[in-house]
Amino acid sequence: MDQSSLILLTATTGIISALATGLGAIPVHFVKNNSKLVRAFASSVAAGMMISASVFSLVQEAINLKDRFPYANYIVILGLLAGAGFYWLTKQFVEKHHIENHPLAHGLSQRGILLFIAMFIHSIPEGIAIGVGFATGNLQFGLIMAMAITVHNIPEGIAVSLPLKADGVSTPKCALIAILTSVPQPLMAVPAALLTWFFAPLLPIGLGFAGGAMLYLVFDDLIPESLKDGGQTLTAWGVMSGLCAMLLISNLLNIIPIH
Repeated sequence: MDQSSLILLTATTGIISALATGLGAIPVHFVKNNSKLVRAFASSVAAGMMISASVFSLVQEAINLKDRFPYANYIVILGLLAGAGFYWLTKQFVEKHHIENHPLAHGLSQRGILLFIAMFIHSIPEGIAIGVGFATGNLQFGLIMAMAITVHNIPEGIAVSLPLKADGVSTPKCALIAILTSVPQPLMAVPAALLTWFFAPLLPIGLGFAGGAMLYLVFDDLIPESLKDGGQTLTAWGVMSGLCAMLLISNLLNIIPIH
């Protein structure tokens, strides 16, 4: 594959994967925002989906890189802690400066802004993974990698949109925000494809960093909010529902042959 074809294919698949995230807002359209129980369940389901995506996708993928990078299973731990620390600092900044009052954040709560930031970070290593997949020279492998991330983006779009919709954000805006969280995918895919030697070693810590930010969001915001409005039982079943739904999708993707 020549360089121009590599750039075109990588950019195109990156854009498609980003747009797929917006599809997650479609089922969320039917969520009503006038019930505390609905808001609580939406938060807990989103929390479960993010736990699954962080642990069974991001962290597991980083650990699987240990054949190429011997210390990947340790580096991912540093990434988790760094991601959690970054999210914590970001939250302090957002709360101190009341970013939700900025014109660009109109209609979003502090939670919505922090959710956007966490999922935006989450998309960076996914974009790198798309680029590295095509840079192997195996077109089928690159397409499978891109397709897997694209399909994963749909439930991730649901995870982004559920809390936003429950906060009263319109469905089109939920879809737009979901797509914007995946903008790093096409932006990072092309440089990663062209400079694999530089970006590939960053995957273990990048995947861990994204997972750490998402997990901190889950335990610091989504689950406490759900417990407050919905109680322990509803929260537990919501988390389990979201976790199992995301895990089911991941398992179905794993049966797709890459050879």
